[in-house]
Amino acid sequence: MSVTEPRETPPVDSRRPRALCGWSPPSLAADTPWKRRVDVLRTGTVASVGIIAIVVALLSLAAYLPIRPALGVDALAGLAAGGWCAVNFWRCRHAHCLITGPGWLTFGVFALVETILGRSLIGGDEQLVFLGILGLALIFEGAWYVGHRTNAIG
Repeated sequence: MSVTEPRETPPVDSRRPRALCGWSPPSLAADTPWKRRVDVLRTGTVASVGIIAIVVALLSLAAYLPIRPALGVDALAGLAAGGWCAVNFWRCRHAHCLITGPGWLTFGVFALVETILGRSLIGGDEQLVFLGILGLALIFEGAWYVGHRTNAIG
């Protein structure tokens, strides 16, 4: 291809929904019943806003609880957010979900261990760690977008 020739753009499949007003990459083909079921749960703005609202509510609630229940609620928030991002990465390959999925799942397991022990191992900074994982993920996605001009990996 020479410099003057226009680049071909891939065709857009209008039958596949794009979440969050076109910000998300299109989902991979739903070629199994399991993928179709997951897509029904995760597509659309309502589902995305719903999970965010649940996680924010859990993190907010944890601030008012004694240490052991607070750590348990933080663990639940981490597992919920990490599970959501892991499923999203499996279906639409969002770059930030490559970091938030495993990061928040690991955080959730860590906070669960803290809950069992009954004390924080990081001085009560669990929610800062949660937000730190989000910050790293957004930086990674921004860098990925600058380098590849897409939010999707793969």
